[in-house]
Amino acid sequence: MSERSPAPGGLALVQSLVNTLDVETGADSLDTAEGRAPFGLTADDLPGARELRESLRAALLAHAGHPPHRAVTPLGELLSGAPLLVTVGTEDGSAALVPADGHSLLSRVAAAVAEALVAGTWLRLKACEAADCLWAYYDRSPAGRGRWCSMQVCGARAKMRRYRAK
Repeated sequence: MSERSPAPGGLALVQSLVNTLDVETGADSLDTAEGRAPFGLTADDLPGARELRESLRAALLAHAGHPPHRAVTPLGELLSGAPLLVTVGTEDGSAALVPADGHSLLSRVAAAVAEALVAGTWLRLKACEAADCLWAYYDRSPAGRGRWCSMQVCGARAKMRRYRAK
């Protein structure tokens, strides 16, 4: 739904995973092989991927100061099972966390979260506060206080509801 540009670095993976479900229509792109392909998922991986997606959504709602949309497994609990390795570049000595197996979605998400923590961008990835949206977006506002994925859609709807309530 958002017209915003994708999140930086590995957060783009997290954002695209959360946005595989259109909360308003119920359409889930993970239902199709084409929708699962960018994440390297099979039909057998769906329960775990959906659990991860909704735990991520709850964390992104928390970044925006909102309660979870429903009861979910805590994200930290899920990510604790993700094997990561520390790599050190031979040219410049830079270090990074990478997935131990390279293909596990859980490990790739854990590496993306760790990268974002170091970069200071993790808390900028948020979920839209509109209950019929919950779309993940990267908040590029100077103060980091964005509330909606789209001011033209979700923000306008919320402001119109407040206006009509008066």
